[in-house]
Amino acid sequence: MIEVYNETTDDAYINDIKNVMKIGIDKICIGTAYVSVVVVDKEKIHEINRIYRNVDRVTDVISFAFEDNEGITPDGVRILGEIYLCIDKAKEQAKEYGHSDKREICYLAIHGLLHLLGYNHEKVEDKNIMREKEEEILELYDAGR
Repeated sequence: MIEVYNETTDDAYINDIKNVMKIGIDKICIGTAYVSVVVVDKEKIHEINRIYRNVDRVTDVISFAFEDNEGITPDGVRILGEIYLCIDKAKEQAKEYGHSDKREICYLAIHGLLHLLGYNHEKVEDKNIMREKEEEILELYDAGR
């Protein structure tokens, strides 16, 4: 189950976020899962980044994983966590990288999902694995490069 909460006035990509997340969850074969995505503005993501990560700047996406292992609740649903996605930053990056807003927003949603599942990009080999999964899911949703 994917829930998207929009704290902005921009609701153009809410369905894209839900749909690409469903594809991501299905593709990664994690079974029944719950993920919350909160779409926020620059001020809110800056505040979250400062308070919870001690980083005093705007960022594009922040993930808070609720699992620290492969935990499954008694009803069989994995409660993966929350993703905060900054719609303003996503649109800026789309222009910067020369692709559509849809692609960048979907990319950030999947990037956040993979972080909830323990993927990271600290080492080059881990980054390559993560990027491959991101691109694979984006292609399935027709949001590839």
